[in-house]
Amino acid sequence: MSTPFYLFRSKRFAPLFGTQFLGAFNDNLYKNTLAVLLTFQAAEWTSISSALLAPLIGAVFIAPFFLFSGLSGEIADRLDKARLARIVKVWEIIMMIVAVAGFATHSFSTLLLVVFGMGMHSTLFGPIKYSIIPQHMQQGELIGANALIESGTFGAILLGTIAGGALAAIPNGGVIASSGALMVAMVGYLFSRYIPSAPPPQRAEPFAFGFWKHTMDAITLAYRDRLVFLAILAISWFWLYGALLLSQFPSLVKDLLMGSEETVTLILALFTLGIGVGSALCERLSHHHVRYGIVVAGGIGMAVAGVDFALGIGTFEPSGPLSQNIHFWRIVVDVTLLGIFGGLFSVPLYALVQERSAPEARSRIIAANNILNALFMVLGAVATMAILSGGYNIAWLFGMVALGTALVGTIIYKVRREK
Repeated sequence: MSTPFYLFRSKRFAPLFGTQFLGAFNDNLYKNTLAVLLTFQAAEWTSISSALLAPLIGAVFIAPFFLFSGLSGEIADRLDKARLARIVKVWEIIMMIVAVAGFATHSFSTLLLVVFGMGMHSTLFGPIKYSIIPQHMQQGELIGANALIESGTFGAILLGTIAGGALAAIPNGGVIASSGALMVAMVGYLFSRYIPSAPPPQRAEPFAFGFWKHTMDAITLAYRDRLVFLAILAISWFWLYGALLLSQFPSLVKDLLMGSEETVTLILALFTLGIGVGSALCERLSHHHVRYGIVVAGGIGMAVAGVDFALGIGTFEPSGPLSQNIHFWRIVVDVTLLGIFGGLFSVPLYALVQERSAPEARSRIIAANNILNALFMVLGAVATMAILSGGYNIAWLFGMVALGTALVGTIIYKVRREK
């Protein structure tokens, strides 16, 4: 048990990992296929400006996190999570069937409906995924299980993004991509069939439906434990930072580095690989327990690598092939380190939230995490547009976010020392 990889041989974990990995892959395969097609063939699909399509897709995908996260957490705390996982996968299959029809008929409204539906898929599965881990894992396995889930999620994001871009470039790419996603969804359903039963704890209070009520209940539950709430804020900051990096990499490579699509893929791959390495390293350093010092180390490491990354892109000057430009390799190393320290930063925080949450409220607290993750990513996108429109460059933005990460990690450690 020196590494968490033995969990892949366990029925307690492997089916959940497969279900999660394939679902995250499909989300990004579908979204990126649609985004690339609309970017280069917008006139064939809609009269909406191509500049507005990417933000529109992102907004429609993230809307269910605000609308339904509280309700999904409430449901996951009341029903068997393994059964719910299978229902969610059936929903994903239905969405992919609709997607095939939407691409085949060039129906933009249908495809946008599927974007919302896939956002619903992620919204419903999030509380199930993270609350079922402590139900099936032993306490000493939480760090390892979260490390594998975190690595797998970013790996699926990368593979789905690359596959979506590649398929969108070929004739009938949308139909091919959605047909492939349908098959992936079916395989994901088969994985979900093997997730062991995870019945909920008994709860006395009756169910009362209400979107706003469930959202506020989830956030209130998370707020009751100061350390849990700060951990959720820190996780949300990590997703803000990650979303900022992932969204800016393509334009950064094209406009500043003068690189190609292959350069974007390289940087995305190294960032994702870094998160996987950092997650695995976190499991080894933690000795199967939440170590708050690792969060601080991850935050400071992200700050140092992030500031150097900002300085690197702020002073970069293209000169000859990128492969022969030492400043380019400085940026590549910084991106990889950002991923490694990001894994160290985020994995213990997820384990902390799971460990300190009461079993009967765990899914709702995870739902609160999803709500705040979505809120931070939206605020980050709005702030990015405002800052760049205000005359500040992207290097300045990256530098400020990097320094903020060190502050967040230090606050977590300080609060822990006070308890």
